[in-house]
Formats: sequence, structure tokens, C-alpha cells
Amino acid sequence: MSVRHRDELGGRAAVAGIGATEFSKDSGRSELRLAVEAVRAALDDAGLAPADVDGMVTFTMDTSPEITVAQAAGIGELSFFSRVHYGGGAACATVQQAAMAVASGVAEVVVCYRAFNERSGRRFGAGVQHREPTAEGAALGWALPFGLLTPASWVAMAARRYLHVYGLTPEVFGHVAVVDRKYAAANPAAYFHGKPLTLAEHAASRWIVEPLRLLDCCQETDGGQALVVTTPERARDLRHPPAVVAAAAQGAGRGQEQMTSFYRDDLTGLPEMGVVARQLWRTARCGPSDVDVAILYDHFTPFVLAQLEEFGFCGRGEGGPFVAEETLPLNTHGGQLGEAYLHGMNGIAEAVRQLRGTSVNQVRGAERVLVTAGTGVPTSGLVLASDGSDG
Repeated sequence: MSVRHRDELGGRAAVAGIGATEFSKDSGRSELRLAVEAVRAALDDAGLAPADVDGMVTFTMDTSPEITVAQAAGIGELSFFSRVHYGGGAACATVQQAAMAVASGVAEVVVCYRAFNERSGRRFGAGVQHREPTAEGAALGWALPFGLLTPASWVAMAARRYLHVYGLTPEVFGHVAVVDRKYAAANPAAYFHGKPLTLAEHAASRWIVEPLRLLDCCQETDGGQALVVTTPERARDLRHPPAVVAAAAQGAGRGQEQMTSFYRDDLTGLPEMGVVARQLWRTARCGPSDVDVAILYDHFTPFVLAQLEEFGFCGRGEGGPFVAEETLPLNTHGGQLGEAYLHGMNGIAEAVRQLRGTSVNQVRGAERVLVTAGTGVPTSGLVLASDGSDG
């Protein structure tokens, strides 16, 4: 069977605008207002007006529906609106949805957004408060009675197996935290601006769920982030150089559950990200050696190592030393550990800044950036490229 249809999206859409609120621990305003502020900031960044927008995409977990945000932001008629499931796994998929709408002609200017009071309001790190009688809830029923109630506890199971199989200690995860905080320290928008981290400080932080320490877990943030996606042709006439969507993919592995896929044959990897990796490399016609910057979803440090291994940057069990060598610029905004936890949307914005040449931690000559979404869940990814280098 031909796979031509899998390659037709690359290069047919671009991110033309990015905008965000401040990142805080108590925004003092509604999630709807945060969403509208981020959307307006992204449109202003692109040099577009609300009336130019005809599509909206967000997460199923966002409390501000597309049509409500459109109305509050002064946007008129919509020809496309969509929501993507699975929490942080939706981040890059929002851009994929927007790119498909733009490439097919269903819409011309699509805004992707995510806004929440994740610190002052609902805290996802608190885990399961109640279990509804759904198919998804039934799957959780195999883990909850054993005390696996939180995202940290779910990831700890895989992290413990990773350490056992490869003969490692929990300190190997600290390299991710140290690198993220190094970049965050230079980023005025980051919560941990001016606060770098040492391996010793990581190792001294308290246990959350062994083998995860406090500094292996991302922070909780109030804020909003929005992105504007349109055609490359239109983007070239706007305020900033376009960040071309060279490839976009979603992935779910065999035996996939929402962060509790404990019955797979191997718990040391992330098969869903492997599905994404194969699609991205094929569609973008590139590989690990062609990537200038990687923005990898870092809600928990162990899964950053596993992602590097799934994408082929290093061998299995070698993610820790690879990060420590810093041969690949990683999470140059500070990541969700250092800048803010916006379900990965702020990472996409950093990829755009790298391609524009405007990041506070700019990588010279950056032309291709890999971005990933939430791990442990059905997920997504992007390869964004500078104009003219997308294929």
C-alpha cells in the first residue's frame, strides 16, 4: 500500500505567531481570560487581527471551549474547530490538526491554545480524585488499588524498571533537571530564572515516589500559550519568518493505556513515541543528526531519557550520559521543569523562537527543531524548520 498520503502534510503549513501570558503560581484571573490574552498576543505577534481567524484547536482538558474563546477574543465565523485528547500528549497534535486544516483548505488561519490555572486551580499532579465508570476508568482500576494514584507514581514504575535493566542509579535522571535549569536561569520568562541547579542539589531533594525526587517532577503553573498556524505563503508576508511544519505526527503503542501501560513486554521505553519518531523522520526526510535543537516533553525526567533513545539520538540506557555531554541543545527555554508547565505548548513556542533567531538561549544556525508532547500517554510530535530547509 502506498504511503504517499503520509508525506503530503510536510511543508504545507507554518507557525506564524506565538503569544503567552506570564507564567505564575496564582494568576488571579479566570482560565478563559488567560486563553484570550494568549490568543490576542499570538495574533499581535503575527500581525493578524481576530477577524482573520477561521479555525481554533485546543485540548479536551481545557475549560475554555473554542467557540467561547473565539467570541471573547472578537473572532468571527469559524470553519474549523477541534479538540485533542490525552492531556499533554495533545500539545503537538493541536498543530497537526491546524496544519491539516490549512493544507486541505478547510481553514486559512488557525489558532492553537492551552490555558489553565494548574497551580491555583485544578492541580493535575494531585492525581485521581475519583474514578468515573468509563472504559478508561476501568483500565485505571488495575492500578489504583495498589496505591498508584498520581502521575508521579505511574511514571515511577517505568523509571524503576529502567534503572534495574540498565544497572543505573536515580542520580542519572538529574542530568535532565540540571540542563533544564541552566537554560531556565537565563530565561526571564521562566519561574526559575536566575536559579540554576547542581547534581548535588538534585540528589538532595526529597523523594516523591522512589526513584523520583522532587526535582525530577515538573512544576505546576498558571498561564496560557497560543500559536497561529497558516500557509507558508501567507506567513511569509507577516511579521516574522515562518516556522514551517516539516512533519507532524501522533502515536499510540500496542497495549497503550493512559500512563499505566504496565502490561507491555518492556517498560524501559516509550513505544508511543517510537511511533511518532518513525513518522517524523520519514515525513521530514531527516534523522537525529539533522536536528539542531530538541524540545522534549519533560513532565518527569526519566521519560526525557527514554525519548532520546526512541528517536535514536543514543542507545538504550544511554540517555543520561548523552544529556550530560550536552552535544544536543535540549529544552533551551528551561522546559516544564524550569520555565513553566503549559502541557508542552510553551515548548512549541520556544522551537519557533529558535528558528526565528530570537531565543534567549539561541542556538546559532538552528534550522530544524524537534518538539515532542506528553509521554506515557498517546502522544504527538513535530519537526519545525526554517523556511527553505523543510525538505
